[in-house]
Amino acid sequence: MAVENYIHDLLYRYECVILPGFGAFITQQHSARIHASTNEFHPPKKTVSFNRQLVKNDGLLANHMVEVEQISYQDALEKLNAFVLELQNVLEENGQVHFENVGSFALSEGDKLQFEPATKINFLKEAFGLSPFVSSEVLRETYKKQAVALEEKAPIAFTPERKSASGWLKYAAVGLLAIGLSGAAGLNIYSNKVNEHNIAEQQKAASQLESQIQQATFIIDNPLPAVTLKVSKQTGNYHIVAGAFRLEENAEKRVGQLKAEGFKARQIGANKFGLHQVVYSSHEDRKEALRTLWEIKNISNQGAWLLVQEL
Repeated sequence: MAVENYIHDLLYRYECVILPGFGAFITQQHSARIHASTNEFHPPKKTVSFNRQLVKNDGLLANHMVEVEQISYQDALEKLNAFVLELQNVLEENGQVHFENVGSFALSEGDKLQFEPATKINFLKEAFGLSPFVSSEVLRETYKKQAVALEEKAPIAFTPERKSASGWLKYAAVGLLAIGLSGAAGLNIYSNKVNEHNIAEQQKAASQLESQIQQATFIIDNPLPAVTLKVSKQTGNYHIVAGAFRLEENAEKRVGQLKAEGFKARQIGANKFGLHQVVYSSHEDRKEALRTLWEIKNISNQGAWLLVQEL
């Protein structure tokens, strides 16, 4: 599978995919919208743009190639370097290159790189399969006339005018209810006497039962001390990945090493390739996760990368 296909797959899951030495593909989410004049409904979507300044390897694309092709990380980097070199040669010779289902690049005057995204691709996985559609205009006055005609045949108020005029029905219903209640007053007096007798008998039985329970109660002279456990729970959908391991014992060993270094490391389960993933930490806030990622890259691990996934 070509590198551009890997980029296409990752754009559904991540907000930024960097092609080392070339640039970064960045996604942006847009809300659903309705075109006022054409009544066309557009579903929410995620579009892609290109940033020529972000060229430093963040490990995301290379690690994805490691998992898919079952190759070493170094081999993945060499393949990416060869792909970028070939890409630059094609641009110099033809002036343009196309990434299938992602977009096209072209060199303009002054050798400036221009990117044109694929307009028919929606990278928002929650909106997969949704397409724009046109709805017919809602003619409120026409439907109001139909509702008025229906009100003439049925004793139901649809329109606001008819609803306000039928308010007297509420008071008539209250009057009928009062007449029914007065007729049932005699029956309620007899029922109350029966209920009073039943309540008295229930209280008497409850008193006897409580006396028996008190006689059977015993006291523990030396109760065990209370134990309080404090557990730091890692939450959030932004995870800083330290590595993925085929053997779970290797993943556990890595977690122990990272905890010894002061990280809140843990396993977050196996991915779709059966590799056990180990993370430095998980975060609720995306900016905080990116800030922690760059600190880890600068201090200890250039291969760390950000995984956005709901666990």
